[in-house]
Amino acid sequence: MTRNPNMREAILSAAELLFSTHGFNAVSIRDIALEAGANPGSITYHFKSKDGLLLEIYKRHCGPMNKRRIELLVAARCVRDGQDRLEAIVRAYVQPAFSSSSDLAGGGARFTRLRAVMSAEGNAVVGRIIAEIFDDTTNAFIEAIGDCLPHLPRMTIVWRSQFLLGALYYTLVNPERVTRLSRGEADGADMAEAIEQLVSATVASMQASDIDHVERSLDAASPRAKLAQALARGIAKKRAEDQAS
Repeated sequence: MTRNPNMREAILSAAELLFSTHGFNAVSIRDIALEAGANPGSITYHFKSKDGLLLEIYKRHCGPMNKRRIELLVAARCVRDGQDRLEAIVRAYVQPAFSSSSDLAGGGARFTRLRAVMSAEGNAVVGRIIAEIFDDTTNAFIEAIGDCLPHLPRMTIVWRSQFLLGALYYTLVNPERVTRLSRGEADGADMAEAIEQLVSATVASMQASDIDHVERSLDAASPRAKLAQALARGIAKKRAEDQAS
């Protein structure tokens, strides 16, 4: 049987579209074949299974992105000033997500949407693929940030890196919301501005006090300060209840 590169690409593009729209679990081999104009046997020939097809989608997008991230990270770690080095490390993570997949079918936004949907499903197969593709690169960034912020526990950096990933997903998937909520003052599709805003917010987040430190400070606060804090929380809760009713 002669391998058909065009059919292989058609299958990959169809699967990426369907997975990003409906999720992994809801899409069958037959659905993908129909969308691609292929025989279901072509999918098993090229990719063995639906799992293998999803893995190949991740590899073709994330291989270039992870390679570029590591290249930028190596350069960022050579920056002498600590503040500038942290910013360069965060930028090394963020920037390739906006560019590395732009030349593939659907561009970076569709694949980012697929990643968000896959993560939300909590599928064990997807979890293994994500770990295989991303964990080594992610750990390299966590360690680099930890070197810049040695006072923070690794667990805290992991949490904040998770928040960065969520912000990155949403920025790429739903840029029009920025345009709408800013009443046109900002253009959510302006990728250069999105990168700068996301890098700035992430650096500030990474540099914030650790939550354990905040809790210890509250424990050491005076009874009057504790009463004021409790009152503020009560007012905020009452306002939220009024708005919900």
